[in-house]
Amino acid sequence: MQGLVVVITGGSDGIGYVCARELALQGAKVIIVGRNSRKCADAASALQNSTNNTEISFEVADLSLMREVRALARRLSDGHGHIDVLLNNAGAYYRQRQETAEGLEYTFALNHMAYFILSDLLLPSLGRAKQGRIINVASRAHRNGTVNFDDLQGSTNYQGWPAYCQSKLMNIMFTHALARRLEDTAITANSLHPGFVRSKFGHNNPGLTGLIVRLSQALLAISVEAGAKTSVHAAAAPELAETSGAYFNKCRAVASSPESMDEAAQERLWRISAEVAARIS
Repeated sequence: MQGLVVVITGGSDGIGYVCARELALQGAKVIIVGRNSRKCADAASALQNSTNNTEISFEVADLSLMREVRALARRLSDGHGHIDVLLNNAGAYYRQRQETAEGLEYTFALNHMAYFILSDLLLPSLGRAKQGRIINVASRAHRNGTVNFDDLQGSTNYQGWPAYCQSKLMNIMFTHALARRLEDTAITANSLHPGFVRSKFGHNNPGLTGLIVRLSQALLAISVEAGAKTSVHAAAAPELAETSGAYFNKCRAVASSPESMDEAAQERLWRISAEVAARIS
């Protein structure tokens, strides 16, 4: 990874932070993305100190807002001649339905549309790399998901966990559709399950839901170091230079759910996502 440029969303904490550290230790130039400027600055400083790598910087963006995703993409494109790795890691679980200032449901906006738009806008930068990689952090929870094309944003019947599972299923479907579009390029697109990780995931939810998440993590979850391993593998393993459209668990390519492999559904999701992106520009 010596000298390679790596962008990690959600890189100021949790799995993203550990990924940043491990890739920086391998010599990568790491750009972490987060929505809190102070937290990002502190994380970048701590990473520089712990890795002796001064090539660690940060960008501030609220990735639930597509205008900020677009502005982030412009800054990254303008500030770097190329990008070698885009790790779409930021995501969240929202028990209650909320809409962003742009009118999108938060889970759909942050967990899916941010991946879709940021990946698309950074394709020229990734194409200038010797071998660009897009890595989408999904989840084994996608196996419990189904894509409700009649109500993707839960306008009529929102439930937090099904909405999260749907978003992770969409991550994998998007990855497959993207990989097809990249077949004749040097850019690859893969997705992964990091494991059930003892991070701050889900802690944004108040009351009983937040308490259950914390207790479950304390009893059942793996460490953030263990949770970062598959993302680091997908970003750095030289043997994956030509692997695209794969889904990884525990650093191995495995089969994702049958629904995630439905090519017609993948293309339908792509068309809808492109329409949403065009509408919110």
